[in-house]
Amino acid sequence: MAVKKLIEVALPLDAINSAAAREKSIRHGHPSTMHLWWARRPLATARAVIWASLVDDPSSHLDRFPTTEEQDKERQRLFRILEDLVIWENSNNSTLLDNARREIEASNPGGLPPLLDPFAGGGAIPLEAQRLGLDAYAQDLNPVAVTINKAMIEIPPLFEDNPPVNPNARTARIGSMWSGNDGLISDIDYYGHMLKRKAFERIGHLYPTVELPPEYGGGQATVIAWLWSRIVECPNPACKGEAPLARTFDLAKKKGKERHVRPIATDGKIAFTVQAGKSPIDGTVNRKGAKCFHCGSTIDFPYIRNEGRSHRMGQKLMAIVLEGPHGRIYLPPDQVNTDIADVPRPEDYPDGQIANNPRDFKTPNYGLEYMSDLFTNRQLQMLTTFCDLLDDIEDEVYSDALAAGMKGEASLPDLGTGPRAYAQAVRVYLSFVIDKLLDRNSSICGWANGAKYEIIRNVFARQAIAMNWDYAEANPFSSSSGCFDSCMEWITRCLAEFPRGARVGHARQFDAQSDNEMRGIIVSTDPPYYDNIGYADLSDFFYIWLRQSLKSVYPGLFRTMLVPKHEELVATPYRENRGIDGARTFFEEGMYSAFKQVNRYACDDVPVTIYYAFKQSETTTENEVETTASTGWETMLSAVIRAGFAITGTWPMRTEMSNRTIASGTNALASSIVLVCRKRPDDAPMATRRDFVNTLKRELKPALDKLQTSNIAPVDMAQSAIGPGIGVYSRFSKVLEADGSEMTVRAALQIINQELDLYFSDQDSDLDRDSRFCVDLYTQSAFNEIKFGEADVLARAKNTSIDGLAAKGALYASKGIVRLLGRDELKNANDWQFTWLFTQQLTHAMETGGVEACAQMLKDVFDSRAENAKALAYRLFTIADKKGWNAEAFAYNSLVVAWPEIQSRAAQLQAEKPVQYTLFDD
Repeated sequence: MAVKKLIEVALPLDAINSAAAREKSIRHGHPSTMHLWWARRPLATARAVIWASLVDDPSSHLDRFPTTEEQDKERQRLFRILEDLVIWENSNNSTLLDNARREIEASNPGGLPPLLDPFAGGGAIPLEAQRLGLDAYAQDLNPVAVTINKAMIEIPPLFEDNPPVNPNARTARIGSMWSGNDGLISDIDYYGHMLKRKAFERIGHLYPTVELPPEYGGGQATVIAWLWSRIVECPNPACKGEAPLARTFDLAKKKGKERHVRPIATDGKIAFTVQAGKSPIDGTVNRKGAKCFHCGSTIDFPYIRNEGRSHRMGQKLMAIVLEGPHGRIYLPPDQVNTDIADVPRPEDYPDGQIANNPRDFKTPNYGLEYMSDLFTNRQLQMLTTFCDLLDDIEDEVYSDALAAGMKGEASLPDLGTGPRAYAQAVRVYLSFVIDKLLDRNSSICGWANGAKYEIIRNVFARQAIAMNWDYAEANPFSSSSGCFDSCMEWITRCLAEFPRGARVGHARQFDAQSDNEMRGIIVSTDPPYYDNIGYADLSDFFYIWLRQSLKSVYPGLFRTMLVPKHEELVATPYRENRGIDGARTFFEEGMYSAFKQVNRYACDDVPVTIYYAFKQSETTTENEVETTASTGWETMLSAVIRAGFAITGTWPMRTEMSNRTIASGTNALASSIVLVCRKRPDDAPMATRRDFVNTLKRELKPALDKLQTSNIAPVDMAQSAIGPGIGVYSRFSKVLEADGSEMTVRAALQIINQELDLYFSDQDSDLDRDSRFCVDLYTQSAFNEIKFGEADVLARAKNTSIDGLAAKGALYASKGIVRLLGRDELKNANDWQFTWLFTQQLTHAMETGGVEACAQMLKDVFDSRAENAKALAYRLFTIADKKGWNAEAFAYNSLVVAWPEIQSRAAQLQAEKPVQYTLFDD
C-alpha cells in the first residue's frame, strides 16, 4: 500500500488560504504581473499543495509515531513548516527552503521524478515545483501560456549568475559578482531603454508636449493621456447633432481637486472644455442606452450598434491629462492635439477577427470586429514600431554578447546559453513589455477618476473585453500608467523574485489529450473550468502581437495566425454549434481523455493533485431532499473517476479569508477545490448502494474527526468532507443502485452530505442534556422568542427544565415567553460542564477581546471540556450556515480558526500561574 502523504490526511488550510488571500495585494515582483493570464493559482496554494503531496503523513510511520498523540504532534511540526513556507516574504528564504527540501528528501529517499502540469496556464504550479527543487515540466495548448512558462521556468536558469553584456554595466562593475538574474535584469533595462529611444526617434512627433497656461506656471508638460468620447449622430430627424457617448464627465474626484469635462453644444456640433468641481450632469450613456446631449432624445443600443457596424461611430477629444509638479493637470482639447492623432494605420500590422463569443466579447456588436479595431491608429503605429525595432535590438544584444565573451551557437529554443540564445532571451522579455503596453494602450481602456487614483484602466479588468464608450489613450513615453518604463519595471521586478539555483524547466505546446510518453512522474494541474473562461478567445488579444515579436524565435509555437481553439477543453456552446448538451459532452469526454493520459504518466508514490473551481449553480429537490450542485464540478469528478482515479482528498482553497467571505454575506464556497487522487487498481471491486453507504458510515467519521483535530475552519468542512466521502465511492469500479443502474456522482454527493449532517447531529450525544436542549432551541429559533409551552415540551424531552436553565443563565423565561440569552447578555458563570454556556462565552470573548480574552478563560480548562466547546462551535456553525445566519456563522468560524492560537496563549498563561480571575471580573 502506498504511503499516505500529508495532503491525504490534514492541512493547515486557514494559514494557506490566508497567505493566498494576501497575495492578491502583492503586486511588484509577483510573477502574475509579468504577463497577464486569467484565473492564476496563488503561489502559496501551489507551493503548499506540492510540498504536502511529497511529505509523508506521520500516520504512515507507526514505528516512529505509534500513538495518535505522537502523530498529532509531528503533524503540527510539519504544519509549522508549511505555514512559514507559504508566506510571500519567505519565497526565496534559503534557510526555510532548504529545510522544506530536506523534509521532501526524507520522505522520498529514492529521489523524485519530474513534475508535470499538463494545463500549465499562468505557470504557478511549475514555478513552485522548481522552487522546491523539482524538475518542472509545463505543457499547454495555448502558445501564450507556453511563452509565459518559458519566461518563468525555462529561460532564467539558463543565464543565472551571468554578468550583463551591455557596455554600461561592463564598464561600471568590472570585477563585480553578479548573482541570480541581476545580469539579465540589467540588460533588459539597458536594451529596453534603447528600444524606447529608437521608437521615440521614429514616432515621438505623435506624442508632443503641451504648453502649460500661466496659472499652472507655464513651460512644457508631458501628456499622460488623451481622453476621448465616442460619437454617433442623434437619431432624432429634427436634431441629428453629434451625440457624445460618455459614461461620466468627471475627470478627478480627489477632494479639493475635482475636475470635470463640460460639453458645449453649438449648431449640432459638440465641443468640450474643462472646469473645476464635480460635474453637475451625469454621463450620456448607461446600461439602458444613451441620450442626446443636444435635444435629450433617447438613443437605444440597437441604433448605436447599427451605427457602429455601419462605420458611422466616430470619436472626439474631451480633455488632455498632463504631468504636473503637484499632480495631474487637466486641459481642454485643442486643434493641435486633435490633428496629431489623426494618422493613418501602419502599412503592416498584426490582426485577426475577434472570436464569435457573445458572452465575453461585446465590441463586435458595435462594429469593432477585428483586433486592430480595439486600437486607435496612433496606438497601432506605436505598437508596430516597437515590434519592428526588436530585430535591431536583438542584433545589438548579440554583438555585445560576443564582445563580452559569450560562446556557443545554440538558439534559445534549443536551450542554448550563448550569444544568440541570450539575445533571443532579452527579446522575449522586451516582447512582454510590449504586451503589457497592450493592456493599457487600447481604445477599450477607460479613465479611473476615483478619489484615490487617476490612472488609465487596463483592458482586462475581468475575463472579457467589454465595450467602452469614453476611453483614455496613453502616452507610452510619459512616466505614468501605461508608459513603457512602467511596463518594463514590472518585468524586471518579477525576474528579481524568481527562484535561485533552480534546474532548467521545460515548457512546450502540447495537447493534454495526447500521450507525451512520460511515465512515472508527479502530476499537479489546474485544468480549464468548464465554461468559466474562454482562454483561447481572450488570449488572441496578446497572441497576434507576440507572434509579430517572437515568430523568428519560436516559429513552431507561433505557426498559426490565431490561438488554436478547436481542441481547447472549454464547454463553449457557440463553438462549432455544439449547443449546451454538446458542449458538456465535449468537455467531459475531453477531460476524460486528458486524465486518462495523466493516469498513464503518474507515479504510484505521489498522489495526483487537480484544482477545480467549485461553483454551485443548480438546486434540485429529490425525494424531499434539496441538493445544490454544479454541472462543471460533477462533470470534472466524473471524468477523473472514469479515467481510473480514486479520490483520497478534497481541499477548499480560497483567495478570500474564510471569515471575510462569511462576513460579507457572500457564498462561502472556496474559489477552487484541490482534488487529491490515487490510481484505482485495475481489479477494484464493484459495490452495491448498501455496500457504499455502510463503508461510508464506517470511514467518514474518523476522517472527519481528523479534519476537526487539524482545526479546519468550519466554513471549509463541508467541502473537505467530500474527499473521504467520494474517496469511498471512487475506490469501487462501479456502485450499483438497487435497480442495477450505476450510481451517479450527484447521487453519491447527496449521500455524503446526508452523512455529514448525521455526523454533526451525532456529536450532540456527547453534550450534557442542558446543552442538547439549547442546540435544539437554537436550531429552531436562534435567539428569538418562542412560546413557553413549545419550549417546555422540548425541555422535558431532553430531561431538563426551563426554570433550571434560566437559573443557570442560559435562558430568558418570563410572561409566557422563552428565548436563549444572547452572548452579550450572559452573566459570569463558572459551570464549564455546561458546554453551551461555555461555548457562547468563549465566542463572545473572541468577538470582544480576541485571542487574549479567550485564553484567559481557557487557561484552566485543558481537558475534554475545551474540546467539547470547539466541537460545539463546529456544530453551531453548520446550523447557522444552513439557516443563512451569516453573522452567527462568522462568530463560530472565528473561534475555531483561532483555536490553536488560543490554546498556545492559554498554555503560556497557565505556566505563568497568574492570579485567578475571569473575563467578567471587575
